[in-house]
Amino acid sequence: MKHQPDAWNGAARAGLRPWRFVVAFGAISMLMDVVYEGARSITGPLLASLGASAVVVGVVTGAGEAAAFVLRLGSGPLADRSRRFWAWTISGYVLTAVSVPVLGVAGALWAACTLVIAERVGKAVRSPAKDTLLSHATAVTGRGRGFAVHEAMDQVGAVLGPLSVAGMMVVTHDDYAPSLGVLAVPGIAALALLAWLRLRVPDPTAYEIPEPRHRDTRQEPDGPQRDRPDRLPRTFWVYSAFTATTMAGFSTFGVISFHLVQRDLLSAAAVPVLYAAAMGTDAVAALATGWAYDRVGPRALTALPLLSAAVPVLAFTDTLTMVVAGALLWGAALGVQESTLRATVADLVQPDRRATAYGLFAAVMGTATLAGGTLAGFLYARSIPILIIFTVAVQAASLVLLAVTRPGR
Repeated sequence: MKHQPDAWNGAARAGLRPWRFVVAFGAISMLMDVVYEGARSITGPLLASLGASAVVVGVVTGAGEAAAFVLRLGSGPLADRSRRFWAWTISGYVLTAVSVPVLGVAGALWAACTLVIAERVGKAVRSPAKDTLLSHATAVTGRGRGFAVHEAMDQVGAVLGPLSVAGMMVVTHDDYAPSLGVLAVPGIAALALLAWLRLRVPDPTAYEIPEPRHRDTRQEPDGPQRDRPDRLPRTFWVYSAFTATTMAGFSTFGVISFHLVQRDLLSAAAVPVLYAAAMGTDAVAALATGWAYDRVGPRALTALPLLSAAVPVLAFTDTLTMVVAGALLWGAALGVQESTLRATVADLVQPDRRATAYGLFAAVMGTATLAGGTLAGFLYARSIPILIIFTVAVQAASLVLLAVTRPGR
């Protein structure tokens, strides 16, 4: 591996081998996914049991998702300025670990709504700092593989969480308090592991061996402006445009599940099983594209627009096997989005601006995802063929933007 001797010296200074750091962080994310994905799987019924209407449920969950992305515009730059990445990461995880069990005993609708949003705020607080910490170790392991392993472990929790809550709901006859209260256990375990990792690796920047930059700015009039430390590189913004475009042409699982139930292809009770299967393909795709990214670079991201374009072609038919295949491809595309897209950001931005970049990038993804879901629902209600044509056209445009970006390695 490139710079391997220096990398292992960096690992010695950090206090833990880089792969062990990545796997430990993956275990933390897995445990916390059990917590918050378990809660999200029953948020709607829980709020309804407290008297919420469909509109209230939609507004609260939508506000939570918006907070999870948009607030990173603030948490990312603040983490960069303070350089207290561990503090931001720990604070965000604590907020989530506390909010979920308390949600189960919330006796008032306003309190439950506040806790649902607070859990999502916790994700906004920790994510830019967490991704920055992880990016340092992946400089040694390989950015694609490091982020892919982390995402794969994360998705194990995304499967176990909803299944655990479903089992508890059956055992307790739909009692939300113990069903969510049991999620305190993985939450406490995650925080304990996080505290241990913080003690073992107080400064993960030791993993990353910065490479000298040999640019003759006299040959490029705009070179100094592009390389100013207070500005993100132009390539990052073009890459963000590619990401926004491909996400705007990405159908959500909500629309796919709506199609399944409306066309009587699958019962509502069976939809979570298909979702769990999609999370499995998410993990596999993350590992595959992560490995490819470290071999061929950002060209591996070509798979994302191709997968996204194929989803509506299969998922919005009246044949169950084709719809299931489309849902599994949706999961595979999600795996690329949540692993290799993030890995590339670390290769485009210098360490001292990386948390800011991750905050901005998350806001771009969140806004584009909202637009994509809205457009998919709107076009689905009017014409499925038009939805398919639109998706294919948008994904073709994103391929052009990816070719223009040409992020260096």
